Amino acid sequence: MTPEIFKYTITFGYVALVYYLSWVGMRRTKDVKGFAIGNKDMSPYLVGITLAASISSTATFVINPGFVYTHGLSAYIHYGVAGSLGILTAFLVLTKGFLRLGESNNALTIPQWIYYRYNHRGFSLFFAFINLLSITFVVLILVGCSLLMTGLFPIEQKAGLILVLLFVFSYVLMGGTYAHAYTNTLQGVMMLLITVVLFVQGWKYFGGDFFGSLQRVGQEYSSAYNATSDLYYDFFSVFVSGFIVTFALMLQPHILTKVLYLRSEKDVGKFIATTAIVGSIFTLMLMIGFYARLAGLELPAQDAVVREYLLYEFSSSVWGEYALVFIFITLLAAGMSTLDGILVSLSAMVVNDLVEPLFGSKINALSLSRWVLVLVGVVGVWLAWDPPPLIGLFAQKGVYGLAAASLVPVLFGVLVPRHIPLWVVVISAAIGLSFHLVLSFYFGIKNPAISATYAILASSAFGLLGLFLTRAERD
Repeated sequence: MTPEIFKYTITFGYVALVYYLSWVGMRRTKDVKGFAIGNKDMSPYLVGITLAASISSTATFVINPGFVYTHGLSAYIHYGVAGSLGILTAFLVLTKGFLRLGESNNALTIPQWIYYRYNHRGFSLFFAFINLLSITFVVLILVGCSLLMTGLFPIEQKAGLILVLLFVFSYVLMGGTYAHAYTNTLQGVMMLLITVVLFVQGWKYFGGDFFGSLQRVGQEYSSAYNATSDLYYDFFSVFVSGFIVTFALMLQPHILTKVLYLRSEKDVGKFIATTAIVGSIFTLMLMIGFYARLAGLELPAQDAVVREYLLYEFSSSVWGEYALVFIFITLLAAGMSTLDGILVSLSAMVVNDLVEPLFGSKINALSLSRWVLVLVGVVGVWLAWDPPPLIGLFAQKGVYGLAAASLVPVLFGVLVPRHIPLWVVVISAAIGLSFHLVLSFYFGIKNPAISATYAILASSAFGLLGLFLTRAERD
């Protein structure tokens, strides 16, 4: 079998398997609750792999290695070390409390959870609207996947963009959460295999001397704080912002609502352990940024580092061409594993938290949730058609704003058992979102993690002050 025939055989085999799993999911999806969070009959290990794949996705596998290629060790610490610790801490702190409160009210989405916790429809509507900022991450994934498509097939990036969109939307339209979970388990296993292979295969570039190899690129490149970088230049920008913003990112709807898939609190430990172990392995993909730099590749387009490194490394031999096919398919799967999760969450959120509260429940919620997916797809393609030069920073500005607004309402809602006055969380959320956007767009802070962290600290300080001033209040 020639590499060309092998490529199309593997591709069509993967597509067929995903559609089969989606069909199985469709048979189990009877209503909008099943579409949004399933029927609570999934294994905690399956949910853990699903979540790890959703968290990692195109950012870790395609886009973020470009930051490591450009900025060096400081970027690796920011995403791989500080980010991983933020993820683990968030789940240790939030999982049981969020699941307990979510189950008691049958919440399907973050805005719905906000409504039940604070009993105010206007506040939940605010969260439903700002959760639409997740569309920026949809754009990142579409752009990343379209770049991979051009490396795998002889097509233009825009054609690849449309093909990715049609494929993912079609299988998510069929099965909702079950399609997302089943396909993510398949994709997660593929991602684990490829991560280990690429990590081991590229280690040769260090020649047995990790720090010495990086120092040969440049002293600042090998430094934990890169003074020449405009993004990762000190302890705050590298570690503090990476930890805090990633902690807050776990409050995104397509991430934290995975907790609601669990059957009971007894599954939490297995779920967290699976997510932590699998997610830690996935961060090894960031090493490709080092490998591409040490291989001597001069790449003006940072977002294309992974694609160009793989083509450089594997396209010069016959066996490499076979391997390249499987690697590109897996990286595409990594992007789709997060994209389908965001799509399911966004569609469920629009129906449950925007349409039904505003227009009543006389609509077919399951049917409408699927039509919403189509609308999200159109908007995503429109934004991704002519993307900004650094798609990673574009996506971070949107989702980090959502994270900054979400932290106080969700974190306080889980950890503070007493009544929390509405004004405390409303103003805190407004401070988080507005402060981040103002710092990003008007004060020239280039790293969105820094502006979001300042916003989170300001929001949290106000929230704590509000709790102190109202400490005498009780339910």
